[in-house]
Amino acid sequence: MSTPLLDSIDSPADLKRLSRHELRQLAQELRQFVLHSVSKTGGHLSSNLGTVELTVALHHVYDTPRDRLVWDVGHQTYPHKILTGRRGRMDTLKQLGGISGFPRRAESEYDTFGTGHSSTSISAALGMAHAARLKGEHRRVVAVIGDGAMTGGMAFEALNHGGAPGGAGLADMLVILNDNDMSISPPVGALNKHLARLMSGRFYAAAREGAKSVLKNTPLYEFARRFEEHTKGMVVPGTIFEELGFTYVGPIDGHDLDALIPTLENLRDKKGPQFLHVVTKKGYGYELAEADPINYHGPGKFDPAVGLTPPATAPKTTFTQVFGQWICDMAAADARLVGITPAMREGSGLVEFERRFPTRYHDVGIAEQHAVTFAAGLACEGLKPVVAIYSTFLQRGYDQLIHDVALQELPVMFAIDRAGLVGADGATHAGAYDIPFLRCVPNMAVLTPSDEDECRKALTTAWRRPQPTAVRYPRGAGCGAPVSAGLDELPWGQGVVRRERQGAAADGQRVAILAFGTLLQAGLKAAEALDATVADMRFVKPLDQDLVLRLARGHDLLVTLEEGAIAGGAGSAVLECLAAAGVTVPVLQLGLPDEFIEHGDHARLLAGIGLDAAGIEAAVRRRCGPALQLVRPSDAA
Repeated sequence: MSTPLLDSIDSPADLKRLSRHELRQLAQELRQFVLHSVSKTGGHLSSNLGTVELTVALHHVYDTPRDRLVWDVGHQTYPHKILTGRRGRMDTLKQLGGISGFPRRAESEYDTFGTGHSSTSISAALGMAHAARLKGEHRRVVAVIGDGAMTGGMAFEALNHGGAPGGAGLADMLVILNDNDMSISPPVGALNKHLARLMSGRFYAAAREGAKSVLKNTPLYEFARRFEEHTKGMVVPGTIFEELGFTYVGPIDGHDLDALIPTLENLRDKKGPQFLHVVTKKGYGYELAEADPINYHGPGKFDPAVGLTPPATAPKTTFTQVFGQWICDMAAADARLVGITPAMREGSGLVEFERRFPTRYHDVGIAEQHAVTFAAGLACEGLKPVVAIYSTFLQRGYDQLIHDVALQELPVMFAIDRAGLVGADGATHAGAYDIPFLRCVPNMAVLTPSDEDECRKALTTAWRRPQPTAVRYPRGAGCGAPVSAGLDELPWGQGVVRRERQGAAADGQRVAILAFGTLLQAGLKAAEALDATVADMRFVKPLDQDLVLRLARGHDLLVTLEEGAIAGGAGSAVLECLAAAGVTVPVLQLGLPDEFIEHGDHARLLAGIGLDAAGIEAAVRRRCGPALQLVRPSDAA
């Protein structure tokens, strides 16, 4: 792959010297580099191929990092990273110790705001713009937000604020809507390019303001204002943004540098809130990704010349697939079931459910708060809603979970995917906090299945309860346990002992491991070397208190094991149970430490914080010291 022009770019300042022709060549080379790089590491592809020209234009026109550039979500920022001095580190993308797949303030001064969740860019940019005004600093602020992220209510809250006069007056900022869910036919594209350049130019702005000053305080002013709005509304879809106080420009072709650059130059020095609508195509420039942007959204490693191919061996069934099959089976058995997702149809395993039960499927967009309260409304009318949601995204609907679901004790079920660490996506997507924030809510039940078959049973168990319930399960596959076809339940609130200690009481300290979730497998392996009892607790709430107290009375040390935050987690529930019963026994809590865990291979991340079998064994031995007798290798085999 030859990228001579890209190789000469060390920072955005180098783009200032390039001609329009050279910028077009740079965009071609940048697209080739993104495709080649992601094919070697895996990562987000379609979205990044679609923002190449926009990224080039922004860094050419604006003085970054002095001018603030805020990217929404952040999975479209690989071109930005490459142009801002990180080209040589792209081979470490999303790997342990490597660069993040999202903007991170600690990684580069060009990453002005860390992102990962959607719909935050306009709020952050608005704050930066007002800060610049208060500090007397002349800098420009740009927020780039996708059409998907615009479905989030937070984006419209920020637009509502940004277009209204505040304590410091209207902010000088530009919001760019990167609309990649439609295409522009050549005639419409040419017309809108012309209109965008006209409306963003000085003559139009001067004429507009001049007419305002002449007509103000006359009967013709309101007529002229409405005529302008409705005339623009016939050819551009910007009336809503104008009503919110933004000057709307567009839509323009986001792959046409001859349209982007002069429009951005015109808007760069405009006062007040501006809104630019650009239209791009996901996967642009790579035919396979253009034709299938969903599967090429976040591919693993692949050969660009061949494209995505099925794996040589059939992969294990993932927990997401277990849920996807379960919800179809349960929906077939009970017509009351309704499935809800906040823009995570593929990620949450609902593709087949939508196909089979289209009238009972609802994708509400990136609107987690609405998803939860919408489910509450369905439950009020006797239906049984299932909210399929990532753990980290449920955080955004927490108030609704408490106020609208739990307080009213409505039978809404939450199928919580991506619980625990998520590997390459890192801290922004890790499901570290759902156990603590769910178990403290009255009327809420929380289940933590340990394998794929237990997951199916836990889903059935939770769904049949007449109360709010949550089942948490991790990304990817588990131990490969065969999944039963029925809709069987687990005994409510009961754990089960998976391994009994073999040695006599005089053989040293007696250890019991209480596992919550899929770390059970690592706990069982460690237990062989420790000769420990192991319990699959299954439920965080209601906790199997009888099992906890029985194990406490028969062992010298309890070890709680969870892939979630230790603070307030399942281990804390065990301690509360013991304290309430007046039972004193040492408890070693193993889980996610009080820090944000970075991106990297999931197994390596667990090993790094001591949550693999070797780490669990080592932690127990450190706690017990000489009192814990070593098991002979022959005994542990």
